[in-house]
Amino acid sequence: MSTAPAETIFADAVLNAWLAGVGLAVEYVRAEGNTLYYRDDRGDEVAVLDLLCGFGSLIFGHHHPEIVAHAKAALDAGIPVHAQLSKQPHGNQVGAALNAIVRRETGRDDRYTAVFANSGAEAIEICMKHAELERRDRVRALMDEVAEHLEQARRAVRGGAATAAAAGSDDAGAVGDPVERFEALAAEVSRRNAELLGRPPLFLALEGAFHGKLVGSIQLTQNEQWRAPFAALAPAARFLPAADPEAFAKAVASLREYALDVIIDAGKVRLVERDFPLVGALFVEPVRGGAGMRPVTAALAREIERTAATLGCPVVVDEVQSGMGRTGAFLASSHMGLRGDYYTLAKSIGGGIAKNSVVLVRQDRFRPEFEVIHSSTFAKDGFSGAIALKTLEMLEANDGEAYRVAAERGGRLAVTLAAVQADFPDVVTGVHGIGLMLAMELAEQSESASEVIREPARAGFLGYFLAGYLLRRHRIRVLPAGPAWNSVRFEPSIYLTDQDIERIDIALRAMCSILRSEDGGALL
Repeated sequence: MSTAPAETIFADAVLNAWLAGVGLAVEYVRAEGNTLYYRDDRGDEVAVLDLLCGFGSLIFGHHHPEIVAHAKAALDAGIPVHAQLSKQPHGNQVGAALNAIVRRETGRDDRYTAVFANSGAEAIEICMKHAELERRDRVRALMDEVAEHLEQARRAVRGGAATAAAAGSDDAGAVGDPVERFEALAAEVSRRNAELLGRPPLFLALEGAFHGKLVGSIQLTQNEQWRAPFAALAPAARFLPAADPEAFAKAVASLREYALDVIIDAGKVRLVERDFPLVGALFVEPVRGGAGMRPVTAALAREIERTAATLGCPVVVDEVQSGMGRTGAFLASSHMGLRGDYYTLAKSIGGGIAKNSVVLVRQDRFRPEFEVIHSSTFAKDGFSGAIALKTLEMLEANDGEAYRVAAERGGRLAVTLAAVQADFPDVVTGVHGIGLMLAMELAEQSESASEVIREPARAGFLGYFLAGYLLRRHRIRVLPAGPAWNSVRFEPSIYLTDQDIERIDIALRAMCSILRSEDGGALL
């Protein structure tokens, strides 16, 4: 019996009320494989096919017996969880295993340093912090060059070996004291560069991106409702076109900033522009989950790498949701040939029972001081490391059989979704994704004749009502893909069966029939 005062407002009261309003307020009491269980009014267990699986966190499903047994053995052995500032063999073994897998998938002999955290959003913030260390080094190197060039030019002017244009002019034959003209020119260089040095870093992401909801990562998540209230707390971000590589390139070009420098050309000191390292990093989800499971194209991947090389900034490949075999390869980015300077991994690396995430930073970019100036009490612990090792072992077993199963099961589900689209083209406008990271895009319903359908659609909540219908009527658990209502996401484990897919087919056709007939009452 609860002892809380009647007037107590619990932290989840608003969310629970909203869930009840859309038909999703269910308390699950047990989980295994692709199934969640709740109790009905009689106390009997009701099985629900879970197609969310922790937003992609359960590549091996709920409570996989091998992982559970491994976790119990680790706990029974008294594996240290809190032993900070000591040797961490499990973490080092995870890093070595990940390096081997990434080298195989990318076909490159790069080496990566592993930095551990507890969640995907935390991993993104680690990338932001480390990228800023890199950027500061690039800025310092540029400013050192400018200072050296100014000093060389100053000596040349004072020694009569060169003359200088007046500030703001390219006229090297201007009248007046040449030293004074040079110092005015140097003052203009200092003014412009000081202005740039006072600006915060700029981070780039793709339109429709989702990279988390912490102070920094929320600025890389393009959802105004989530991001805008906290815009003053974090560095600036810009969202770049994802559908057109040329538009992407133009958008990046418009963001470039230039520092001032001087050169001596034929005895004349002139101002020149130098690219200023304003951009800290370029973040990319190989499959944009929040945008409806839309994969990056190979053409855009090439443009991303070219752009990052031009800017001198790292490419951060966010594999938090798409990695760990979900798309039929360990890294979803391997499908489109996208190579990362940093990688982020989370979700399934916890085996469904541990909180864990890893950032891989290419060693030629890694700043050793980061190991001292960044830390986390719960990161790189023995228990989560042991679970990660077991999960990686299971993924790689039998020559990567799990990857092949994910591709085959995802392909089978995609065929079913495409068949539903073919039969309901007025309701389903697209099927997107790779492997077991799929979404069905639905047509706009804001002009439906049914108020029950029309009003939630206009408010952006219809997708949750549809999820509530599928849960109550068909015992299938889905949610929209990201903040938009009109994409239903599918991220089951690799143990999705043909019978499960048949259930999905029946349920989706029933849902589409309701939308086609505008029978809002059937959703209630």
